[in-house]
Amino acid sequence: MNAPVNPAPGQPGYSRAQFGDLQPDGAATAGGDMSLDLILDVGVNIALEVGRTRITVRELLQLTQGSILELDRLAGEPLDVLVNGVRVARGEVVVVNDKFGIRLIEVVSPSERLERAK
Repeated sequence: MNAPVNPAPGQPGYSRAQFGDLQPDGAATAGGDMSLDLILDVGVNIALEVGRTRITVRELLQLTQGSILELDRLAGEPLDVLVNGVRVARGEVVVVNDKFGIRLIEVVSPSERLERAK
């Protein structure tokens, strides 16, 4: 007879997981050193959002080359900088060596970023 995959408490092979207490900065007190080196090479998606609009499917299907969509922002307003869909900063478009870039003018605080990600 095979042993159960998930043994019940008190049976051989069963042990309770041990976790350290979390500190206000999110680091655990037990379990060794926490290092950002583990995630420094993880890729993220960065998007610049000029504005948004809502249209019907009918209006979407009528779009052609040269069509204009009115967005919810005024000309000259800062763009949102999104990392994996979460706003982390606002900035303005610049041109550097014939390439577009963005100059950050406001960076969202880490606590505000965590609140918006929920």
